[in-house]
Amino acid sequence: MIVEPKVRGFICTTAHKEGCRENVKQQIEYVKSKPKMNSGKRVLVIGASAGYGLASRITAAFSGGAKTLGVIFDKPASGKKTASAGWYNTAAFEEFARAEGLYAKTVNGDAFSETVKEQVIELIREDLGTVDTVIYSLAAPRRTMPDGEVVSSVLKTTGEPYTNKTIDLASRTVVPVTIEPATPEEIVGTVKVMGGEDWKDWIYALSDSGVLAENAVTVAYSYIGPELTHPMYYNGSIGAAKKHLYETAKDMTEEMSDIGLSAYVSMNKALVTQASSAIPVVPLYTAILYRVMKEMNLHEGCIEQIYRLFSEKLYGETPVTDGECLLRVDDWELREDVQKAVSEAWEKITTENLDSLSDVDGYWEDFYRMFGFGIESVDYAKDIETEVGIPSIIIEE
Repeated sequence: MIVEPKVRGFICTTAHKEGCRENVKQQIEYVKSKPKMNSGKRVLVIGASAGYGLASRITAAFSGGAKTLGVIFDKPASGKKTASAGWYNTAAFEEFARAEGLYAKTVNGDAFSETVKEQVIELIREDLGTVDTVIYSLAAPRRTMPDGEVVSSVLKTTGEPYTNKTIDLASRTVVPVTIEPATPEEIVGTVKVMGGEDWKDWIYALSDSGVLAENAVTVAYSYIGPELTHPMYYNGSIGAAKKHLYETAKDMTEEMSDIGLSAYVSMNKALVTQASSAIPVVPLYTAILYRVMKEMNLHEGCIEQIYRLFSEKLYGETPVTDGECLLRVDDWELREDVQKAVSEAWEKITTENLDSLSDVDGYWEDFYRMFGFGIESVDYAKDIETEVGIPSIIIEE
């Protein structure tokens, strides 16, 4: 069938198999064009099918030569429904990995569940013995707790209502927005979903089962951003979860010092993701940031960010941190000259000057690219088969 993008709100309900494959291929080619690095050799990526998680798997495999095991939560094609972009991405990654003799297997299911943890542990035990690196890259709207309770995350401010401007991406207009504060219960739920609790559960489950190597490294991904976005992010409900993530890293490093575990949180730059597209204020900030950083030749996508994280911050002679457990690859975004230019544009921006003060086109390009659309080398008028298998897939029952 001929597959076209169908956008609803901040998600695309279709994905293009060939476009996703080409997107993965281009990321692999970028990594292979860079110097090889001495990274982890047996790498588990939790949340491996898109964004920073996919970029981590690609970088570990094609630069560091790592054996990679990915955990995803994606859907195959069914009838007239395409597979999710993450499914296509994973199929393409495994295809390219196998072609170069690289170990790559995938577990598809809810990473929060005990069943998936058990399946992953068994696979590590059978195939790898241990893992020496664990990347935690989950962004989820809800979590089913071990007792069956379902808790949800919210994207709200805290304290008082917050009013600022944002972008209506569909109409390309700058509009005012007021965000109501999260309730105490919503903040607790957001921390349970997006904080460090499940990350810690994973690390302890791996360690207790004897499949976490001594002197292992684990990294979770996060974002702080500038003061402009703090009411919606760093000081909002999601920020409470991210602060919990930070405390979890410190706790795990201290509690597991007997096996030499090093736990870090990587503070990455603002990019277009399904999660960030849903946060009021942030998409407008990101569109302005894109223009500024591209003009300064500082812009990075996911793959560039993760290659720099691995090669310059994590796997040098010693990890480059803020003095504790934060790896800062948001350093270019938060440069004084970058933020000065962003702030000046923010004060002036309106619907009328949106195109000159921001990079909305670049924002949309990245959005469509997440789903395999808008890639020049792909013929979107071509009739394609939408189904594709993942040879190694283990699906949670």
